[in-house]
Amino acid sequence: MRKLAKVMLYIHGKNGNASEVEKFQKSLTDFDVVRLDYDEYLPWIVKEKIQVHYEMLKEKYDEVYVLANSIGAYFTIYALQNKNVEKASFISPIVDMEKLIIDMMGWANVTESELYEQKIIATDLGEELSWKYLQFTRDTHINWRVPTEILYAENDNLTSLQTITDFAQERENRRVTVMKNGEHWFHTDEQLLFLNKWLNKVT
Repeated sequence: MRKLAKVMLYIHGKNGNASEVEKFQKSLTDFDVVRLDYDEYLPWIVKEKIQVHYEMLKEKYDEVYVLANSIGAYFTIYALQNKNVEKASFISPIVDMEKLIIDMMGWANVTESELYEQKIIATDLGEELSWKYLQFTRDTHINWRVPTEILYAENDNLTSLQTITDFAQERENRRVTVMKNGEHWFHTDEQLLFLNKWLNKVT
């Protein structure tokens, strides 16, 4: 059976859902769009779901593209680093999970020794800190070779521009677009307009 041309796999961020891709659908008219939904936020669990979707799509399509949001980008990088992805587009991506966990520990006044002793610590920020997760980020080698477009918000409160810049400069096939006065969560009319214009340009 002849394969279809190309597909965009959408992977949402934390507290998001697959249906949010409808906000971007008008900028993805050249693609069939497949949504991946999940409610676990541990990379070694989400990895399997992403890979299962990827393998199904590779059977059906000539080219697989990925659009991922926030922590969905981190899961994508981990799960698909050794797969044949044509191109990735990341919105407010988490690209250095170890740094983010350490930053969150600082915000919550939690030391490494405390986290090691307690293993899991709930914070006032509504997030759980996990020693296992921190060690995972340190022990897991990632080699992301896929051409990647990144949309970064100037006022992102989770990832610094320097972290994004460092990630982008690791390879020549990574480009960053910055929205002035944007936020980590692109949700206002102005932000979504900017996001859709960006998608039209990079996909």
